[in-house]
Amino acid sequence: MPQDQYARVTDPKQSVVAVRHLPSAALLAGFTLSLLAVPVLAQTPGAAAMDWHPRSELPAEVRARLPRFCEGGYLQPPVATGEGSPETGAPVTASALSARYEVDTRLVLRGDVELSQSGMAMTGGEAVFDQVAGQVDITGPMTSRSAGMLLTGEQARYDVNSGFFTIDDASFLFHQSEMRGEAAHIRRPQNHIIEIDQGYLTTCAPDRNDWSLVASEIRLNQAEGFGTATNIRLQVKDVPVFYWPWASFPIDDRRKTGFLYPTFGSSNAGSGFYLSTPYYLNLAPHYDATLNPQYIHGRGLFNEIEGRYLSELGESVLQVGFIDDDSEYEREFPGESGKRWGLDFQTRASFGGGWAGYVDYSAVSDDDYLSDLNQTLDIGSDTHLLRQGGIRYQDEWQFFEAYLSGYQTITDTVADSDIPYDQLPEVNYGAVAPLGPLEVAIDSQYTWFDRDNAGLTGLDRAVGQRTRAVPEVALPLRALWGYSRPSVSVDQTWYDLDDYELGDGSFDRTVPVAEWDSGLYLDREASLFGRSYNQSLEPRLYYAWSDAEEDQDHIPNFDAGLRSFRFDNLFRPNRFVGGDRIGDTNKTVVALTSRFNDMVSGVESARFSVGQVYYHDDRDVSLFGRGAETRSESPYAGEVVLRPTDTFDIRVSGLWDPRGGHTQEGRSVLAYHSPDYRYLVSAGHTYTRGASPDDGFEQMDLGAIFPVTDNISLIGRWVYDSQLDQTVGTLAGFEYNSCCWNFQLVNQSYLTDDEEMDNRIVFQVQLKGLGGSGGTRSTLSDAFPGYEARERRRFGTQNINP
Repeated sequence: MPQDQYARVTDPKQSVVAVRHLPSAALLAGFTLSLLAVPVLAQTPGAAAMDWHPRSELPAEVRARLPRFCEGGYLQPPVATGEGSPETGAPVTASALSARYEVDTRLVLRGDVELSQSGMAMTGGEAVFDQVAGQVDITGPMTSRSAGMLLTGEQARYDVNSGFFTIDDASFLFHQSEMRGEAAHIRRPQNHIIEIDQGYLTTCAPDRNDWSLVASEIRLNQAEGFGTATNIRLQVKDVPVFYWPWASFPIDDRRKTGFLYPTFGSSNAGSGFYLSTPYYLNLAPHYDATLNPQYIHGRGLFNEIEGRYLSELGESVLQVGFIDDDSEYEREFPGESGKRWGLDFQTRASFGGGWAGYVDYSAVSDDDYLSDLNQTLDIGSDTHLLRQGGIRYQDEWQFFEAYLSGYQTITDTVADSDIPYDQLPEVNYGAVAPLGPLEVAIDSQYTWFDRDNAGLTGLDRAVGQRTRAVPEVALPLRALWGYSRPSVSVDQTWYDLDDYELGDGSFDRTVPVAEWDSGLYLDREASLFGRSYNQSLEPRLYYAWSDAEEDQDHIPNFDAGLRSFRFDNLFRPNRFVGGDRIGDTNKTVVALTSRFNDMVSGVESARFSVGQVYYHDDRDVSLFGRGAETRSESPYAGEVVLRPTDTFDIRVSGLWDPRGGHTQEGRSVLAYHSPDYRYLVSAGHTYTRGASPDDGFEQMDLGAIFPVTDNISLIGRWVYDSQLDQTVGTLAGFEYNSCCWNFQLVNQSYLTDDEEMDNRIVFQVQLKGLGGSGGTRSTLSDAFPGYEARERRRFGTQNINP
């Protein structure tokens, strides 16, 4: 028998006939491609209903992962397996109640036809293979399964050589995207292309079309991750609500060119209503852009654009905003131009071998741009905009960085003498190396400080160079039960200044420093609330001494500041940051930390830390009056972290003064989420005691997202400032969730720089499988700890196959 023919095997005693395809290269290739890469077929029952299971019928572990608002999920049964693959010529095995082979013409299978190949299984009522035309006709009802895809239909035809097919009266299910639908015809004219004629698609549960897209033709490009449709209408509960002559939409998580959902609101700064309609451009796999035209009543048309570029070295992001004629700004500031703009550029590059580079550059046309117009520029400061670029290198033993840095000051409330200096450049080098039992290290820095000093006098007028080197020798001693690290260093600083009015601008400063840091690790097994923990007790003793000259007020303040006093900063020898002040000190720090680690998971469930500084001498060095003290002991600095469950987190830190019996500073944060993230609750309180009642700071905030039904949740947040005695921020809204779509509507109010409350309304609609907008995402993720994790679970996938 020729190799490209089928063998017919019959047994009069059996009703089942097995047919195995012999290794004909052309014929086998056609069968392999069409059966595996191109699932075909079926109609009754629909494809989605075959694999859909109500929640009550799902395994317990699957139900636990399924969101409460989902009625059920898809479980895909195992797909037929076999030896080989389509590329290597895997055999096709068929069975039927009867088979007839016509030599060199066709093969006919009838009754309970089953065809299988590696990764594919097909059933039908009858199959006829036309060997001359290279086509297989299958009549049904029929089904075809392959990995991630199920098709059903009444009849189908496919080409065994190309793998292209046509199915009539069809239904389909794509398991990964959970997209399902029905159509008069389904075709596969090319690899990864599915065409749906006179059909619809949705990601909702079977027999529940909360939304669907109905079109005369739908084309799904699985390779590119998007679909297009003509004469398309969006239906909600089978009621048409919108019509497009043509539309393009994503079918997976990949980005696709098209309009994002608009945002709108009422803005005090904008004199009324505003509307933005962002448009995303997927230009290439490694770069894209988002155009965001906005109409602001009273100001006009404002445009923002964001471009992102990803190369083998790293990522770059450029954000630009521009308005050609801001009528509101011209009215408020007569004589000023209405052309206003903002720019923010960031890039990160990794050159390999430990080398990296970066640039951060921000600029605006005027001081009021951020408060009036900015919606998307990633600028984190409202007084000084950073311009910095540099390179760095790091390996196991050393670190090097060189950069240029400057600022744009965008407020007139900052005096000229307080405007930050530019670093042109700053170079940092640090290294550490073992030397027998010792450890030697050096930390060094060179900076050229510059700024516009016209009109300034005294030390404020000085500019110039500062060079600093801190060599250190230490004896690190470590054991399982503790550690001890005595060290000595010399902090040497040289200045070479211009416009220095107190004399010669060349001088230096030398300060010897000694430290001794030591601690113990004690642990035991403890039991609390029926759970076993490893409890540690970690006493720590730290001593620091430095012989700094008392009077350093002849040194300009280029970058110095008083270090904030908190638990982590207790173990530092210098109470100042920057390089222009080295504090004199003779102090001992006594601290204690206790941790509770779960014996099973190893997770830290609780941590308690408290410490206090004992000063043996007065502190005389000051930063123009700040930092000099005579008190012999500090307030207690402490922090508490509690994680009683995986869903509950409490953090408290603060300073308590035993002399006055009051709290100097405090910050408390409570965050809770339910295991399924339906509930999010957060509460915070920040307090700082000032020299007078008017100098302090106190704010509290409360926030929650909680469900009122399985599908509806309320959203709220409130921020109150005790010093201003007013609300400074609110969020209020709601969301609706189903397993295939989601809607959020939020009203946000916030205090602007001119101490006026501004308002805006943002909303977000997501149709599962077709993407959605980012209208509320950034707003809510900033307001609620755990919101991003909630989003991933809430609107991830209902396809709960392992």
